Amino acid sequence: MDATIKQRIKELKLQRNAMIVAHNYQLPEIQDLADFTGDSLELSVKAASIDCQVLVFCGVRFMAETAKILSPAKTVLFPVLEAGCPMADMITREELIAFKQDHPGAIVVCYVNSSAEVKAECDIAVTSANAARIVSQLPPEREIIFLPDRHLGAYVQAKTGRQMVLWPGYCPTHARITPQEIRALRNRYPNAVVLVHPECPSDTIEEADEVLSTGGMCTFVRTSTSKQFIIATESGIIHRLKKENPNAEYIPVSPYAICPNMKQIHVEDVLRALEKMEYPIQLSEEIRERALLPLRRMLDGRIE
Repeated sequence: MDATIKQRIKELKLQRNAMIVAHNYQLPEIQDLADFTGDSLELSVKAASIDCQVLVFCGVRFMAETAKILSPAKTVLFPVLEAGCPMADMITREELIAFKQDHPGAIVVCYVNSSAEVKAECDIAVTSANAARIVSQLPPEREIIFLPDRHLGAYVQAKTGRQMVLWPGYCPTHARITPQEIRALRNRYPNAVVLVHPECPSDTIEEADEVLSTGGMCTFVRTSTSKQFIIATESGIIHRLKKENPNAEYIPVSPYAICPNMKQIHVEDVLRALEKMEYPIQLSEEIRERALLPLRRMLDGRIE
């Protein structure tokens, strides 16, 4: 990382009363630059507790929106507007409104990997870490719509026994991870523990020793006696795993487990964002307040 750029960013952070947060899948230099690194909701919750005026969110757009929903008084800067999430973009607010009309009375559960406008039409949000627990507590007589990730939804169905109407969205990066790749790596590394993200297809999940969110993977590795792990999620997380637990070996499941959208933000983009205050996340207060409700229900544990 260029020392001059790094120093300029440090100066601007002081001038703007700013903090930088980065998702686990971001480029290594962005993770190293950040004040906090984590999964999307973890960062947004952390951001809400940080005493700062400006938040530079290095991730994809729905994550920056969630930070703005939870921290309306802060200026949330999103350095690269084009860094969207293909899965989040697989459903629009209008599509959800129409879909709800075909399922009157259904509880709408949204994965946090969804836009603010979609969250505004949902009843409760979930993460990959808590989705099974929350769904299992929903009223058994109510129909459930789960969106936008059909693979996470299928995993939750298998874990809870609750049948749900699944929106046909998916993460292209996790969908590329195959059971054949995991089996081949098991043959090469017979002592490795296989960690799989629940956004993967069900046949890939069946190959896992542990099915975990990115935050769950970091926690698991930290407390595990194993020294070798096959990582079946976006490969950016391996940088954080190595930093936190350098004595273990991490084997990426596939050279194709890379999200191009997560790699769009570079150090120069963070510098520009702070210099020019680009690009602030803007949500109407109506959308923000309505999108806050499913998030608050999840965070407060209110299953209604």
